[in-house]
Amino acid sequence: MSFIPRHAFPPIPSLPRSYFLGHHKSGLQKMKSLLSSIDLVIECRDYRVPLTSRNPLFEDALEGKERIVVYTKRDLGGGSRDNKNEQVIAKWHYPTATMFVRNGKEAEGEINGKKSVYKLLDILREHAQKRWKLVGHRVMVVGMPNVGKSTLLNALRAQGIGKGKVAATGAQPGVTRKVSSSGVKIIPSEDDMVSADAGTKNKHQGVGGGVYLLDTPGVFIPYVPDAEAMMKLALCGSVKDTIIPPVMLADYLLYHLNLQSPKLYAEYATAPTNDIIELLSEIARKTGRLGKGGAVDTEATSLWMIQKWRNGFLGRFLLDEIDEGRLDKAKIAEEGVAPSFNQAKKMERERRRERNKARGEK
Repeated sequence: MSFIPRHAFPPIPSLPRSYFLGHHKSGLQKMKSLLSSIDLVIECRDYRVPLTSRNPLFEDALEGKERIVVYTKRDLGGGSRDNKNEQVIAKWHYPTATMFVRNGKEAEGEINGKKSVYKLLDILREHAQKRWKLVGHRVMVVGMPNVGKSTLLNALRAQGIGKGKVAATGAQPGVTRKVSSSGVKIIPSEDDMVSADAGTKNKHQGVGGGVYLLDTPGVFIPYVPDAEAMMKLALCGSVKDTIIPPVMLADYLLYHLNLQSPKLYAEYATAPTNDIIELLSEIARKTGRLGKGGAVDTEATSLWMIQKWRNGFLGRFLLDEIDEGRLDKAKIAEEGVAPSFNQAKKMERERRRERNKARGEK
């Protein structure tokens, strides 16, 4: 009998729907206060979840400010439809500029990653040249937690002025907790180019005091009405791994792996399966993640499996469905749904109360 994957993930009413922390709110307020001194905004989104990693809060908070939408981790998307997906996503934002940046560490990924960073630097340089400022051009980078803002800053700095890492990065969200008020130089000023060759001087002519990038903390949505959206964000690392049970998250990953191809985990499993415990048991035995007496450490194995996918070693694919009308549908669905901060807190408290009540009845 041929294997039949699940075509829907079972609903999880007890799933946490919020990861909106104190520094998210204060960070958003700080961004608003600095907006008058900002020349351009770079909004980062995770290419694997181009719709789900969109935060409507930025639409309101940064309204009226020119922006570039940058999709990070492009190399982790993969798939034969990628060029088509890029075209569709670019249409979503037209006439706003859209960029796709690769973060890959393997040889091809590094080359493509540098090319995309150079292209973004060219756009920023041209933007600065059209708005000459003696004190420099100020660009703010924003986005959901752990979408790659600080990684992008480091890449722009390395390629732009040849300097090393300045922003801390990590596998878990929350590494950046404050808005950088002064900014980090990523494109040299005209004065910096005094001793440069003629070609380099011409390239930077008109940039004034250079270009500075302000890093900001990731800002989550106050409340996520769609449980599956929360699972997607958690799987991509926008939520700390302690918020959603790792086995549940690994099961959601298995659901997507089966929709793509069970061959993606074939080296760990004897046969395709919809049973996450069965798969975790096989992975644990093959990778040595066994506890006392040979017991399977399902939590540790789940985290290992999730991290393998995040790093691109268990398939590279999008979790969101992409088509030309998808963004408009998402915006319509948000109308009248997005709650205020206080409403979000109340909804989350009620959800927890119901969950605890259900547990007590058991």
